[in-house]
Amino acid sequence: MIESPSTNPPVIQAHALTKAFGSTRALAGVDLAVHRGESVAIMGASGSGKTTLLHVLAGIISPDSGSVVFRPAGGAETEVSALGETARSRLRRERFGFVFQQGLLIPELTAVENVALASMINGVKRSDAVQHAASWLAALGLAGMEDRRIGELSGGQAQRVAIARAQATGAELVFADEPTGALDSLTSNEVMDALLWSTTGQGRTLIVVTHDQEVAVRCTRTIAVRDGRIVASAVAA
Repeated sequence: MIESPSTNPPVIQAHALTKAFGSTRALAGVDLAVHRGESVAIMGASGSGKTTLLHVLAGIISPDSGSVVFRPAGGAETEVSALGETARSRLRRERFGFVFQQGLLIPELTAVENVALASMINGVKRSDAVQHAASWLAALGLAGMEDRRIGELSGGQAQRVAIARAQATGAELVFADEPTGALDSLTSNEVMDALLWSTTGQGRTLIVVTHDQEVAVRCTRTIAVRDGRIVASAVAA
């Protein structure tokens, strides 16, 4: 099914993105608009440029050329690609959420501390951050596990902690890089349930890189990347 224009405004928009690592061209002129409330799956073979695209959109790395514009709800637009590293870091910390394949949680901290830390870094009082974190953990089926360290959780439970952390600051745009890549199929479905409920289910936006077709079909739109270009885009039937 060919993509149709969304009636919602783009929350993030890329134009003519290029990025090379030495002689390897990772992005070769990518245009992409992701609309508020969408869940977009980015698929492609290893080396296709899909993770580089996600990292450029999220301001983790800068493009060699082209632009990325973030349009927050009720706020002024920001050209992410024009920001310095300090400003990009602040944007990621305050406005974006991230879920990675291995979670990137801090093993010395408990589940609730891992989630609360994101808010505390942004200046929220510890007691308020912990209370808010506990409410997210409960909403994601982890009530009673707040004081467990990450090594005491299953892979799926740890990923739900990572999802809670991504939502703790109220991020309206969440980036997920292979969030189910290390999980079995049953746990993968449970994690995707949690990820979609906590993002698009709350009116937020999700961009997810995945190699798993079962994950992609659950998103509202799938784009295919090959040789640093978007070669196909389709909305869910």
